[in-house]
This record gives sequence, C-alpha cells and structure tokens, in this order.
Amino acid sequence: MSNKKNIAILGSTGSIGTQALEVIAAQPDALAVEVLTAQNNADLLIEQARKFKPNAVVIVNEEHYAHVKESLATEDIKVYTGEKALADVVQMDTIDLVLTALVGYSGLRPTIKAIEAGKTIALANKETLVVAGDLITKLAREKAVNIYPVDSEHSAIFQCLAGEFHNKIEKIVLTASGGPFRGKRRDELIAVTKAQALKHPNWSMGAKVTIDSASLMNKGLEVIEAKWLFGLKTEQVEVVVHPQSIIHSFVQFEDGSLKAQLGLPDMRLPIQFAMTYPNRLKADFPRFDFAQYPSLTFEKPDTETFRNLALAFEALGKGGNMPCVLNAANEIAVAGFLKDKVGFLEMSDIVERCLAKIDYVVNPSYEDYVHTDRETRVKASEMIRTI
Repeated sequence: MSNKKNIAILGSTGSIGTQALEVIAAQPDALAVEVLTAQNNADLLIEQARKFKPNAVVIVNEEHYAHVKESLATEDIKVYTGEKALADVVQMDTIDLVLTALVGYSGLRPTIKAIEAGKTIALANKETLVVAGDLITKLAREKAVNIYPVDSEHSAIFQCLAGEFHNKIEKIVLTASGGPFRGKRRDELIAVTKAQALKHPNWSMGAKVTIDSASLMNKGLEVIEAKWLFGLKTEQVEVVVHPQSIIHSFVQFEDGSLKAQLGLPDMRLPIQFAMTYPNRLKADFPRFDFAQYPSLTFEKPDTETFRNLALAFEALGKGGNMPCVLNAANEIAVAGFLKDKVGFLEMSDIVERCLAKIDYVVNPSYEDYVHTDRETRVKASEMIRTI
C-alpha cells in the first residue's frame, strides 16, 4: 500500500475501537488516525488522542467537553462535542474510511452521514443494518460506497466470496459459539446473574454484545445484518452452533460446494482486513494450530430456550420496521438486565411483547425508524417498571 488510509474511529474507547487502534499502531506505514470519538470515556479518549495525534476528536457527552478541551489544549487537535458533531465530523475531506464501532442505534445517523459524504465504511455497528438495512443499502448503492463488514462472521462470508462475486449463493451459515449457557434448560436460566452472562467462553467483547451473545440475540442481529450485506433472502441464512469459534462462517454455492474461513477468535484480524482491503498485511496475530483443536463440533441452536434468535428471524421475515422494534426493545431489555431490573429470560419477553404492540410500518422512512425506535424504547421501559 503506497498511501496511508486515514481512519475515523467512531467509538474508539470501546472494545472494537481499542483493538482497531492496536491494529493501526502495528501498521504505521498503511494506516493513520484522523478522527476519534467517544460517548463518555473522556480520560481514555484524551490518552488515545495524545498517542495517535488525530486531526479531531469528538466527546459526545457535552458534560465532558471542557475536560477534554483543556487536556488537549497543547495539542494540535480539534475538539468537538455533541450528537451533531459526531454526525458532522465523518464528512471531513481528509477521511478515507469510517470505522463505525458505536454500540446500538447510535451508529445509524453518523453512518448515514458518512455514506452521504462518499466515505468507505468498515461496519462494526451491526444495529445500523438491523434497524434500517433497506435505507442504508440503497443509499450506499446511490453513492457508490463500499461497506466492509467487521463482525467476524460477516468478515468470514466476505472473505469466502472473494473471487466468487459472479457466482450465486445458495445459502450462508453463520456460526455461533452458543455462549456461556449452551446446553442449559429454561429452568436453569431463571436465576442467571449478569456476572455469569458476562463470562463469554471465547470472545472478549463489550458488556452489551456479551449479553446479546449469551441470549443469542447477537446471532439474531447478525442474521438480519447478513441479509442486507449480501443481498439474501431470509431462507438463505442459517445458524449453526460451533462451540470452538474456529470456523467463523460458511458460504454454500449453487453447486453444493462449501467455503469456510477459519482462525482463532481474535477481532483484530477482521478489523485489519476491513481497514486494509483489498490487501492482506503481515501481522503477528496468534496462529491457529490444528493439533490444539483435534475436534470441531456443530449443533443446532436451541431456539426454544434461547428465543431471541427465533424472534429475530420472525422480525426479519415480517420486514418493515419490525427489526427496528426488535433492536430497540432488546437494547432497553439488556440495559435493564445489566442494572438487575430484568431477569435473563425476561429480556425475550420484553422483545416479544414489543414486536406485538408497536404499529407495523411496511415501507418505513428515516423518520419512521426514528419514531419506531423512540416509541419502542418507551414501551419497553414501561414493561420493565411493571416487572
């Protein structure tokens, strides 16, 4: 790569953001930091800014603006604050690629603004496509913008499709670890604590994504994301539980051939691939050793115990604003669980009830998505107060 790519990292203090900075630090000839943003973690944002010397930073929570501004006063770094600044900063001419590593619905507006500005997107914020997949993919086509997946499963599919884009996909198979409660019955999950749910067997992730993984909602969101990323029908997406998390996903073509991408569970690999595509740069990530994994196993997901996966397929099948409802209800339910206000199994109850109660919009506009998200959060919050 002859020229450096200037990267804007939205959510630089989170799990994906910090690992992305590790990748950039290891590839100084290929990658540079142009923008860093954070919601609340001002101290880490300041530390990152001093190390990577971006053009600009955004601290979204305005309460922390004075602290960040003062701390970076001796640096040649612009400091902004607020939701509007987050959406505006992605349009800077000096940005080559925007890595959206924000958690949840908050990634939608800045991703839209980045696409409108013609920026290549490295998408770690699956909720953007879950909430408004039709809108985002149409806009990306109109603006001729590439969206490169960062989720390990979607990166695996993307890598399997290299050189195969002219061949039709019969189906894709997303793998799931099964989380910390794989094999448990419903009666065993009633009293599950957040401490237990946050102990993922294979991956190191943020709290919200880890809880989603434990409930299989994360896989449900990935199913919806995959439909939009790869232009698939609902019935072309399948999920299989693979406890070792070595095979990150499969593609099956019309001739019956299967292609898979393998590797140790390390998010830095798909992050680097998305940021440096179409090149593969030498890296010192740990290598997979077959001798350490003499057995790779697979099983069907238990959608009766872990109902979130079935609810996600239901929302995707109905379409319209239902995936937006699914996402908003789940975000409120997970927040409630992390605050010990909601039981593990009750998260699915809240999502299911919201899917039944929120008005269905067949062809939603951006304003419809905003309204649906707001209305669902209010109803889900009301449900939590009655539990």
